[in-house]
Amino acid sequence: MASKAGESFLDNMVGVGDAVLLEPLSEDSFVKNLEDRFRNDHIYTYIGNVAISVNPYKKLDIYDEATIERYRGRNFYELPPHIFAVSNLAYESMKNYGRDQCILITGESGAGKTEASKLVMKYVAAVSSQSTEVNTIKEQLLQSNPVLEAFGNAKTKRNDNSSRFGKYMDIEFDFKGDPLGGVISNYLLEKSRVVRQSSGERNFHIFYQLLAGASSVTLKKFHLDKAVKFDYLSLDDITQDDKIRYKEVMNAFDVIGVTSSEVDHVFELVSSVLQLGNITFTSRSTSGGMEGCSITQLDDVKNLCELLSIKPSVLVKALTERTVNARNETVTCNLSASEASYSREALCKEIYDRLFTWLVNRINNSIKVPAQKKQKRKVMGVLDIYGFEIFERNGFEQFMINYCNEKLQQIFIELTLKEEQEEYVREGVEWMHIDFFNNRVICELIENSHKGILSMLDEECLRPGEVSDSTFLQKLEDNCGTHEHFESRMNAKFLADKTLPHDAFRIQHYAGKVTYHVEKFMDKNNNSLYRTLSAAVFTSSNSLLGGEDGLFPEGNPRTSANSLKRPSTTGTMFKSSMTALMKNLLNKNPNYIRCIKPNEVKRGGIFSNDLVRHQVRYLGLLENVRVKRAGYAYRQPYGDCIRRYKMLAEETWPNWSGPLQEGVGKILDANNIDTDEYQFGNTKIFIRNPKTLFFLEEQRVVALHRLTAIIQKTWRGFVAWRRFQEMKKNQIIISKYVKCYQARQKYKKIRAATIILQCYTRGMKARVELRRLKLEKRKNLAVTTIAAFWRGHQTRVEYRKFFRAHAGKLIANFVEKYVIYKYLMDLKKSLPSSSPTDKVWSTCNISCVQQCHQLLHTYHHQNRCRKYRLGLTEQRRDILSDKLFASTQFKGKKASYPASVSQPFTGDHAHLSKNPKWSKYAEDSGKVMYSDEGFKIHRSSGKFVSMIVAVTDRAFLLVDPKAMKPKQSFSLSSVKAVSLSSFNDAMIIVHVDSNANNGKSKGDFILNVRHPIEFVTRMVKSSKKFAKDHDIDCRIANNVELKCPTSKQLNFDQQPMQDESPVVKKTKNSFQVLVPKT
Repeated sequence: MASKAGESFLDNMVGVGDAVLLEPLSEDSFVKNLEDRFRNDHIYTYIGNVAISVNPYKKLDIYDEATIERYRGRNFYELPPHIFAVSNLAYESMKNYGRDQCILITGESGAGKTEASKLVMKYVAAVSSQSTEVNTIKEQLLQSNPVLEAFGNAKTKRNDNSSRFGKYMDIEFDFKGDPLGGVISNYLLEKSRVVRQSSGERNFHIFYQLLAGASSVTLKKFHLDKAVKFDYLSLDDITQDDKIRYKEVMNAFDVIGVTSSEVDHVFELVSSVLQLGNITFTSRSTSGGMEGCSITQLDDVKNLCELLSIKPSVLVKALTERTVNARNETVTCNLSASEASYSREALCKEIYDRLFTWLVNRINNSIKVPAQKKQKRKVMGVLDIYGFEIFERNGFEQFMINYCNEKLQQIFIELTLKEEQEEYVREGVEWMHIDFFNNRVICELIENSHKGILSMLDEECLRPGEVSDSTFLQKLEDNCGTHEHFESRMNAKFLADKTLPHDAFRIQHYAGKVTYHVEKFMDKNNNSLYRTLSAAVFTSSNSLLGGEDGLFPEGNPRTSANSLKRPSTTGTMFKSSMTALMKNLLNKNPNYIRCIKPNEVKRGGIFSNDLVRHQVRYLGLLENVRVKRAGYAYRQPYGDCIRRYKMLAEETWPNWSGPLQEGVGKILDANNIDTDEYQFGNTKIFIRNPKTLFFLEEQRVVALHRLTAIIQKTWRGFVAWRRFQEMKKNQIIISKYVKCYQARQKYKKIRAATIILQCYTRGMKARVELRRLKLEKRKNLAVTTIAAFWRGHQTRVEYRKFFRAHAGKLIANFVEKYVIYKYLMDLKKSLPSSSPTDKVWSTCNISCVQQCHQLLHTYHHQNRCRKYRLGLTEQRRDILSDKLFASTQFKGKKASYPASVSQPFTGDHAHLSKNPKWSKYAEDSGKVMYSDEGFKIHRSSGKFVSMIVAVTDRAFLLVDPKAMKPKQSFSLSSVKAVSLSSFNDAMIIVHVDSNANNGKSKGDFILNVRHPIEFVTRMVKSSKKFAKDHDIDCRIANNVELKCPTSKQLNFDQQPMQDESPVVKKTKNSFQVLVPKT
């Protein structure tokens, strides 16, 4: 992408964006520049093409998609310093020029190396192709980070996510710049952390993530329990973040393609490490009097053996005994408790270390480039490795880490000088020798094949006899004591130096002096297990752990029995890997990111000068600046220089069309720059002193202000001229529209006047024509009227003779029909309602239709009654039938009849049919037609006895109201008559045939019921249905003859009474019934 005209990283710069331009150059000014930029969230600073990154310890909005697009394809110095600029430079150089690249990320723990490597990967993934296949490869490359961080990172005092191993990833690209795959190399995992951590630090993340994120079922499968205390970690260190990270690791396994069985095997080994750590040993004496040991908790061994798929007896023997082969003899000896603990820790470290190596190889199998893709490949390497470490107590790990950094510093100096020299030769600039400190002498001190520290450490580890860390230190003094960069207390020169312990040695590194304690140098360098442990693990049925393809192939009894060769030491293997790494890096074009940690408390906004100064020293940043400034401090292509500074010379402003070098010379001459301060190359201008560049920048600012004033003046004049032109144009338009409007208004007035004249003229003509037409019409009308009258007169004269002879009869006929029609229409309008009880009928005063009027009244009433009957339901017919019977029998005869008309005949007033006690008599008695509470009057005493009087469809009954049992029952055919008085009372006399019930009848009954009319009606009608030839006589009389064993007379009489109930008085031969007088 072409750069924008005049755009540069020098614009709006806080401090100095490139430390090569720092003036004056000193350690204080360098650190102060970093601090000023850090305070303003400018965390990146250049040293030439080297990027310095200060960890902000907070989120910055400078890594989004927009920022990636901003730096995509841009020149390195075109925009402010950023890690994306370094990534873009490496990617574009690889893609466009076919040069293999590598990005070296260094710095101490907590400086942000891991995050920097992630950002590099993020940029490369964003700018490459977005096809489905490429996205899958990119996703696998990116998802390797969560797995390696979980198994290789841990919380330290300096960093919550510290990488405890070195990582180098080679990403392979095709000719289009799309990733094809990659290869990951790992260096020196800090396996001692598995069994021991300092205060305030944690074990590797995966242990805590497994315990926090796995389900209870999964934990049970791996024999883990959150409630159990583990010696190798503290459960209090588990955080909520571990649960989230566990899910990310499982997702990463899935993306990479690790199968579920492989994941289970991995977590089985992780769990076995924790279980091994909980095994303790108890000292005991053997039968030979030697010291031995035994395992305290044998139950824990069972779970451990299940995880490792090893027989318990084999594992117990391997942990408590040791087999030694010497002179074709095999000797087995018991281990003491301390030796067994050491053996157990060594096994834990080896299992975890080899598991980590297996994971790296497994990831490589997933992300490697397929063999069928034979096209030419380009490579970009990303190195994320430990920075220089200086602790209060430095051991074997710090020695190896600092050796690695010495090698990286050596390659940095060589490649930087080589790059500088190549550019000078390419540009035809005279090469000047650059003096610098070459740390090759320190690398030789460490890695020399005969007298190097590593070779002597290996000799001491392999030497037979009694060896220790002290003998190793003595050997160092004997061979390296005279070296100018080596110090120890055994040397008389440093004997009085109390800062140097007796059990330590000191090396003068390029970054400063570091004191190393030799304690456990020998143990950590020995990369071997007891053969019994290797052999025991080899027997495992776990495909990942045991067998020839497992993690411990040296345990094969067929090969180990014949091989007495000891495995390579840790130092030798690390030295070999460093040699291979350096060879790899030397074949690539290097890009550097130096990470700096601003404070120890891991908080944003805090800048510790002493801490940063210390890192600046051991990273050799000032040395880098001096190397860059030794020749020419700044260089720029001619085209970019002219575009940026063309306003500083009249010849080059506003555009220069001549040779570019000549144009740059015009600019420098116009600003009186001494020729000793610059030199022309083939394509670039080289500026020796930063002051010259800053002078040009100052002159550029002045020129920009001057040009701004000119541009403002010209612009304002142009705006005023353009406004005048607009006003002039608008005035013409307005004038045109005004004139047009005036002409239109004048035309409208003339047109209106013309229309008025036309209207008046046409109106006058129309009125003349109208008068003519009206006159003609009146004439025609007069003629027509006269003719009509004349023809009428003639017709009447002729018709008068005929009309007088027949007119009377026709008129009479017409009048008669009209009268009948008028009568029928009036009768239709006054018809009564459809109710049969409506007796309203209109009157008629016409004598000739009086008889017809009465017939119509009768027919209309009969028709209403017929329609009413047809609309009745069966139930309604029965009700009306009962009412009609009652009317026939009692209307005008019984005083209580009018009150009963409006009351419906309910029938079963006592609800006898619904009474459950009656149900057992219902079948014999028949359907209840009437029931009511009443009284029976004793014929002997005249007393009232409470009874339920009932009538069914076949019998007359008297029922006990309590037991609901019929006391007396008579067939309806045995009832001859019923008698009632004409008064308003409820007394009934039921006349029963004397032969009823086989002659057991005692005579007639005197009853008092609440609904006497309904009772009689239902009894008489039910009797007719029951016996068609039988008819009960209904009598209305105030003197009734009572049939009983002795005939008696019952007389009714009225008299005033306070109580409405009748009173029965018995005499010798009669009953006197007194009812209230109404």
